[in-house]
Amino acid sequence: MIPSDWENGKLSDLGTIVAGGTPSKARSTYYTDNGIAWITPKDLSLHPNKFTSKGEIDISQEGYDNSSAKIMPKGTVLFSSRAPIGYISIAQNELCTNQGFKSVIPKVNVGTPYVYFYLKNHTEEIENKASGSTFKEASGSLMNGLEAIIPSNQILSKFNSLCNPIFEQQESLELENQRLVSLRDNLLPKLMSGEIDVADVRI
Repeated sequence: MIPSDWENGKLSDLGTIVAGGTPSKARSTYYTDNGIAWITPKDLSLHPNKFTSKGEIDISQEGYDNSSAKIMPKGTVLFSSRAPIGYISIAQNELCTNQGFKSVIPKVNVGTPYVYFYLKNHTEEIENKASGSTFKEASGSLMNGLEAIIPSNQILSKFNSLCNPIFEQQESLELENQRLVSLRDNLLPKLMSGEIDVADVRI
């Protein structure tokens, strides 16, 4: 039983579900270090952060134009749909993914937090319903047809007003942590080699 102003719907009522794509690996010009951010499940495995801005390698505009990858906006909830199922992260900026994702671009009135927690809470169900001979995969039709409870716009607005500041703080902390890790990785080899002398440093 749900409140009278709530609705029973589908995941597709919460947002647009987007599949990804992979440019041909045979064309080196399709890949670059500084192009369109392109995320794979491996990226989320190596960097299991709540927010994601960039993968191990970008794709070029040429690669994008010759693949089924689709650029998605900031706030899109990335969901790995195979190998494995269930990596979840939020896009920090415009990006695209390979075909191992069924990501959700939340409707404006629904917002990122509700979609994020929906997918978190339904990952086991998605895994159980996924199919495949080589490895299990959550298809687009499976994702679109997942049952979802849709709160009233008033409740969604209140929920987002509570969650958004927390999400923003978490994003800021992740960025600061990444900055410190990068600083450590740059300084440590110089300290080990003696390039930076700390003999006279007093603590």
